Amino acid sequence: ATLTIEPGTIIKGDKATKATLIIKPGGKIIAEGTASKPIVFTSNQAKGSRNYGDWGGLIILGKGKVNKTPATIEGENISTFGGDVEADNSGILKYVRLEFGGIAFETDKEINGLTLGGVGSGTVIDYVQVSMNGDDGFEWFGGNVNAKHLISYKNLDDDFDTDWGYAGKVQYGLIFRDPKVADQCSCSDSNGFESDNDASGSAATPQTSAMFANVSVIMGDGTPDAKFRSGYRIRRNSAISIYNSLVAGAFPRGGLELGDAATQKNFVDGKNDFRGLIFAGMGTKGLILGDAAKLNDAARKNQFALETSALGLPTGYNSLTGKPALLPISASILLNSGVTLPAGFEANTYVGAFSTTDWTAGWTNFDPQNADY
Repeated sequence: ATLTIEPGTIIKGDKATKATLIIKPGGKIIAEGTASKPIVFTSNQAKGSRNYGDWGGLIILGKGKVNKTPATIEGENISTFGGDVEADNSGILKYVRLEFGGIAFETDKEINGLTLGGVGSGTVIDYVQVSMNGDDGFEWFGGNVNAKHLISYKNLDDDFDTDWGYAGKVQYGLIFRDPKVADQCSCSDSNGFESDNDASGSAATPQTSAMFANVSVIMGDGTPDAKFRSGYRIRRNSAISIYNSLVAGAFPRGGLELGDAATQKNFVDGKNDFRGLIFAGMGTKGLILGDAAKLNDAARKNQFALETSALGLPTGYNSLTGKPALLPISASILLNSGVTLPAGFEANTYVGAFSTTDWTAGWTNFDPQNADY
């Protein structure tokens, strides 16, 4: 079946029934909004009383490669996904907002804003904003779908979470954290990125090896809650790579954390790569890694231990109210500090999600609590 949602449509999720939309393998969703008519999935609660976890979220499942068998949705534990169809097509998600999702199917097993399980490269994911979700903003479980122009805004747990062999490319991402909103579960903490090969850190294949470029991870104004951890928490034998990206804010553990021997060995062995990265506002805690010398090689153009004042970001870049100021000033070091990106990405040498164009214009909402739906 193919579910087609017209531009400008507003879908409200029911709280009592834990409303969740699941696109199963073989099915498609065509949700192609426009910049002036985005498609909005949001809370069914009244304006001013919406909250994290008011409904479930959007789950898209495909037939792409996954390193876990059987692969089922956390909490629901019924719908399976995965296969060997790398070019599998689950449809189009473009100019879409997902707000106030993340209800728990089971205790401590909340739904992500957008879950992509085994989704193949034939699927289009572009211009998607997840806001105020009760778990992760985006989570990829295997598959190799590519994505562009993603916003994770004031979500609870992690923002970009990669597991079970995800191997796609993601370019242009804004992660914005409310310093007072972090996951309080004893089993978790909050990070910009969290990445595992699988829960046990095994050598299961395909290995999680996604590549990210031009992502800005911004901690909002204020002292972060103690349950925040790292800008990038990469662990459990993950081999993801990150290029031309920024972490700005006082993450308690630091900017880049390669959290176990297997993950550090992946870097030493060249399975993953980190280039053109800038870390600011966390003092000398920017790096937690076994082989620091390799990461600081001049050719990688990584910069640690900067002050946020040195970045050339505009006043209000970390404002907790309204839309944050996004574009670097004309003299910003972010505009020319990047490296040449690998094949498959749009070419640029700037660091972070933005240069001189605001790709969030028109379709986003940074105050969904007070939107008239």
